[in-house]
Amino acid sequence: MSNSIIKTEDIKNIVSETNLKHVAIIMDGNRRYAKQKGLPSAFGHKMGVESLKKIVKISDEFNIKYLTVYAFSTENWKRKKEEVDFLMNLLGTTLEKELKELHSNNVKISFIGNLEALNSNLQKILNNAKETTKNNKGVNLQIAINYGARDEIIHAVNEILKTDIKKTDEQTFEKFLYTKNIPDPDLLIRTGGELRVSNYLLWQIAYSEIYVTEKFWPEFDEKAFIEAILAFKERQRRYGK
Repeated sequence: MSNSIIKTEDIKNIVSETNLKHVAIIMDGNRRYAKQKGLPSAFGHKMGVESLKKIVKISDEFNIKYLTVYAFSTENWKRKKEEVDFLMNLLGTTLEKELKELHSNNVKISFIGNLEALNSNLQKILNNAKETTKNNKGVNLQIAINYGARDEIIHAVNEILKTDIKKTDEQTFEKFLYTKNIPDPDLLIRTGGELRVSNYLLWQIAYSEIYVTEKFWPEFDEKAFIEAILAFKERQRRYGK
C-alpha cells in the first residue's frame, strides 16, 4: 500500500484489524534538530510541541485510543538548569494554552511519573488539565513527566509493602504502576535513530513492537506516523508462542 495514496479510512481499518490500541512514543531529537539548523535547543523543543499537537490529532482520526509520550525523564534533571527550567515552563504554558482546544476535541489527558517532585504551580496546571478532561471519550493522551521506569517499579514495590499483600503476581503488581488503568503499548516508536528504550515503560513494553525512525521528533509528521503503522501491520506478534 503506497503511503502517497493511503487514506485515513485505510489506516483506520489497519488499526482495527491489527487491534492497535496504544502507541507509545519516545520523542527524541529536538536538540539535534535545532543544532542541525544552527538554532538554540529551545527552538527544537518548541517545534517538538507542534509535532505532538499534530500526532494527537492524527491519533484520534485513526481511532488509536491511547497515546503515551515521553516528555521529561528522571534523568533529564541532569541537563543544564537553564534547559530544565525552560522545559518545565514550556510544559506548563503549552498545557494552559492548548487545554481548551484539547478539551473541545474530546482528548482525555493524564500524567505518569513522580509528579510530587515538580513545582507546585506546574502540579496545579497538570491537575487542572486532568480534571478538566477526565470525562472525555476521545484519544487518551498520557504524558510521562519526571518519569523513569525503574523509579516506577520501585514506587510500585514500596506501595505494595504498605499493604498486607504477602505474595504478588503480574496482575496484582500492575495495579500499583502509574499506568494501572492503561493497556500496555502495542507499538513503541522512537524518533531520532537511537536504538535504546531509555528507561521508558520497561514493564509495559515487554511485548510491544518497536519501530525506530531516523527522523527527529520535530520532523515526525502524518506521513512518518503512517509509515510506523504500516510497519506494525507487517509484524507477527507471537508473544513467545
